[in-house]
Amino acid sequence: MPERSRDWMRQAEADLKHARNSMAWGDYEWSCFSAQQAAEKAVKALFQKLHLEAWGHTVSILLANLPTEISVPRSLIDKAKILDKHYILSRYPNGFDSGAPTDFYTLEEAKTAIAIAGEIIEFCKDHLK
Repeated sequence: MPERSRDWMRQAEADLKHARNSMAWGDYEWSCFSAQQAAEKAVKALFQKLHLEAWGHTVSILLANLPTEISVPRSLIDKAKILDKHYILSRYPNGFDSGAPTDFYTLEEAKTAIAIAGEIIEFCKDHLK
């Protein structure tokens, strides 16, 4: 299988741009989901670079499953858990008793998700060099 870490990272950065655009448009649920996707793809870029397979969509687990020679700060894994919560709830109304995800997401959540995704992308980029 060819190594495509650069493609994964480029898409991670594009997803983060989409998260910022969605936040500006007031689509906070999509902003949070896109931030989660950006972080997931950045970590998968790192797995690609290491010629390892990455399964699943849980960013905190993906980070925790990186080889031990990549020292992932516990604080970064904890921040990733915030993004993990946006993978399903941001998209499906049945995650709430009533209402749609768009009714529940806030500007502050979008800002936080974007900041965390940016931090994870930078961490991964530092290890792709």
